[in-house]
Amino acid sequence: DLLFVASDVPGIGYRVFWLCCGFSDLDKRVYMSTPIPHFTDRIAKKIDSVNTVSLNGERWLLENDLLRVKVEGETGNLESVFDKINEREVLGKGRGNELQVFQDEGQYWDAWNIDPNYQQYPLASAKLIDIGWIERGDLRSCLRVIRRIGKSEFCQDYILEFGSSLLKIKCWVNWQESHILVKAAFPINIETDFVTYEIPCGAIKRMTKFQTERDKAKWEVPALRWADISDDNYGVSLLNDCKYGYDAKSDELRLSLLRGSTWPDEEADVGIHEFTYAVYPHLGGWESAGTVQRGYELNLPLFVKVMPWISSEKSGGRLPQVYRFLGWGTDNLILMALKRSENNQYWILRCYECLGREAILKLESDAGLALGKVVDLLERDVAEPSVDFEGGSCEILPWKIMSFTLDFMV
Repeated sequence: DLLFVASDVPGIGYRVFWLCCGFSDLDKRVYMSTPIPHFTDRIAKKIDSVNTVSLNGERWLLENDLLRVKVEGETGNLESVFDKINEREVLGKGRGNELQVFQDEGQYWDAWNIDPNYQQYPLASAKLIDIGWIERGDLRSCLRVIRRIGKSEFCQDYILEFGSSLLKIKCWVNWQESHILVKAAFPINIETDFVTYEIPCGAIKRMTKFQTERDKAKWEVPALRWADISDDNYGVSLLNDCKYGYDAKSDELRLSLLRGSTWPDEEADVGIHEFTYAVYPHLGGWESAGTVQRGYELNLPLFVKVMPWISSEKSGGRLPQVYRFLGWGTDNLILMALKRSENNQYWILRCYECLGREAILKLESDAGLALGKVVDLLERDVAEPSVDFEGGSCEILPWKIMSFTLDFMV
């Protein structure tokens, strides 16, 4: 695989990078006989096989310019995640990414309900089978940890990339268990009364110290792409790409990974599972840290399209180096849809405000798109006095969903 840093790519657009031969020994930016700049990066060294060592307590270290991560050689758990920029240890007492195993049975609605008393029935911890490097390079390090729970095998890659403050944990699991619940636990070096969870088109704060019976019933709660534990100065987000069950204490986040229900399907989850979650330490709260964007980036990574060289004579022109289909100049609006209208007469743009504060949408587009009319979710015209059609801008209230038709400016 070719690995390089694809920087400054528009969120709704593309950037062209050129792959050229004969410059692998250069470390700096190189300009060829074209107005498009070329970049050369050293490719991360890929190790053909796992470099297994004796599991004798040796520490395994992943490090980039932002984070220093230590992994225990005996267990495969995270011993330390150190934020180098803010000079702060991220993990609290205990070990991070500890796979905690519990008995989970006795519920009539087996596939829907977790046993509320599951924590009273802990089972043996995951057993480390193997550990070793998959990649060690300037741009990315990848350490593979293989553990066993019962008859099931958990293969997890700790991935740390250049310039990234995310520690990704990519998982492949051959799941063969029944009535077992597995959680990934992360003790956090923070103590707070609230944890914030992403919900559709918003976020919700939930208490970590239950005061009422109603609160106590929320021992497992849903979240979309992230949950965040923060105080006034610092925080940690736990991102995911398809695992939506969390629980939290004032200084711990846990993510539910797998269960083994047997009714109504006796083998509902038996088989191969692939998923990724990530630890994202940050200064300040989740709003200023861009946690919403990091969650989307984990779920929707950059798509790479490899194209053959086409000369200007054949193509009739040069492909723009950077092209932005849509942009709106603010970080608290998230695109929900860009689609044809149901009557097939317009293009529809739908977005929502994600940080709980007002936003000004001023559409920018290299494709000549401009805001048309405000419509509702059924794509019917609505009166919206806050829209300045003359200036092409719109004020969007906190957490609000807005839909517009789009015009093409010739």
